[in-house]
Amino acid sequence: MNFAKLGLIEPLLRTLQQLDYTTPTPVQAQAIPAVLAGRDLMAAAQTGTGKTAGFALPVLQRLALEGEKVASNSIRALVLVPTRELAEQVHNNVREYAENLPLSTYAVYGGVSINPQMMRLRRGVDLLVATPGRLLDLFRQNAVKFNQVQTLVLDEADRMLDLGFAEELQSVYAALPRKRQTLLFSATFSEQIRMLAGLALNDPLSIEVSPRNATASSVKQWLVPVDKKRKEDLFCHLMRKQRWKQVLVFAKTRNGVDQLVERLLAKGVNADGIHGDRPQATRQRALDSFKAREIQVLVATDVAARGLDIDDLPLVVNLDLPIVAEDYVHRIGRTGRAGNKGEAISLVCADEVQLLSAIEVLTRQTLPRHEEPDFIPDHRVPMTDASGQVIKKPKKPKKPKETSAKRGLGRWMDSGEPEPAVKAVRKVPSFNGGPRKRKP
Repeated sequence: MNFAKLGLIEPLLRTLQQLDYTTPTPVQAQAIPAVLAGRDLMAAAQTGTGKTAGFALPVLQRLALEGEKVASNSIRALVLVPTRELAEQVHNNVREYAENLPLSTYAVYGGVSINPQMMRLRRGVDLLVATPGRLLDLFRQNAVKFNQVQTLVLDEADRMLDLGFAEELQSVYAALPRKRQTLLFSATFSEQIRMLAGLALNDPLSIEVSPRNATASSVKQWLVPVDKKRKEDLFCHLMRKQRWKQVLVFAKTRNGVDQLVERLLAKGVNADGIHGDRPQATRQRALDSFKAREIQVLVATDVAARGLDIDDLPLVVNLDLPIVAEDYVHRIGRTGRAGNKGEAISLVCADEVQLLSAIEVLTRQTLPRHEEPDFIPDHRVPMTDASGQVIKKPKKPKKPKETSAKRGLGRWMDSGEPEPAVKAVRKVPSFNGGPRKRKP
C-alpha cells in the first residue's frame, strides 16, 4: 500500500515524497481514511510508529478543502499536547507536512513570553498546537477564539486526561463548538482513560495496531538491582564498562537530574539536564545539542518522556523508575524508534519493587535481571513477575533469646549437667514508695 491509495491529495503526496515517506505505517493506514471520512477516533499505537502523521495529514487535507478562511484571533484545528517539548516536536512535523498547502500553523506553550504569541494569533491560525495551560491563558485574554474549530486532537491522550489536565480540558471542552471532530492518539490507554475519553467522543472508531500498553519488540529491556544510595555509582560504572556513546537518563526528581549532571561533568563527561525548573530556551539548547551528538549524556525528568524524537538513540537508562507505570512505556519509547534496535536499562532498588511490579503487569512481561558483582545490594529487591506477584524470600527463623540466667550458666550447660533451678524473687508493694523483699 502507498499513501496515494489512502485518499491524500497531490500536494501532500508531493511533500511525503520529499520527506522520503514511502509506505504508511499500520496506524497511518487505518487512521488516515477514517479521519478523512470525518469519524471520531481513538487510536492506540506504540511510540515511534508515526502517530503524528496519522492525524496531521488528514486534518491538514480537510482544512485545505473544507471550511471558510480563518478569521482574526481564530483557529480551525486544535492539537493539545501535555508538554512544551512535544508541542515543538508536533508543530515541526505539522509545518513540514503543510509546506505545499496554503495553511498557517503555530505552537503556543508556557515558559516563554505570551506577548509574541498574542500578536501572532491576531492574524488567525489554521492549525494550532498548544499546551492546555497556555491555551487557556490566551483564551481568557481574548487572544484566541474557538468558534471556527472543526477538529480537536488530543495527542498523548492518556497523560492529558490522567495526570493533572482534567480541569483544563473541561474548560477547553466548554468553550469549543459542540459539533466537531475529536481524535485521541496515544501509546497507552488505561481502562479509566478509555471511560473518560468516551465522554468526549461521538461514536468513535477504535484502532489498536499493537497490544495495549506494549513496548516495542525492537527494544531490549533489563534491570540491575542496586541499593538506592549507589545508583549514581552504578551508572558511572556501567557507562565506563559498556563504553556508552550516547545515553538518555531518566531521574525522578529535579534535584536528581542536577546531581547526576554535576557528577558527570566533574568526571569530564559532556552532560546536560532537562527539567521543569529550567527555562524553555535552556531546555531546547540541551535537547538540540543532544540530537547533534554534542552531548554524551542527557538527564531528564518525565518532562522528556514524551516529545523527544531522536534519530538512532541507542540507549535509555532509568536511574529511577517512574511513579506512573505508563510513563515507562513512553520513556523507553525514545529508543528503538522506526524499527531501529534499542536498549533500556533500569537501576532498581528495594523501595521500587511495587513500581517494578506495576510496570511488568502493564507491559505483560518480566524484566530480566543482571547483577553487577561489585554492586550486589544489601537490601535485596524481591522477585516479581508479570502477574503482579511480589515474591518475598522466607525469613530466617529467629534464634531464641538467652536469659541473663542462661548466659551466666553457660559452663553448666556445656558440661551436660542439668541447669539449676533459679528461684524468682517476689516483690510486694512498699509503704515508703519503693519495692522491698518479703521476709521468709
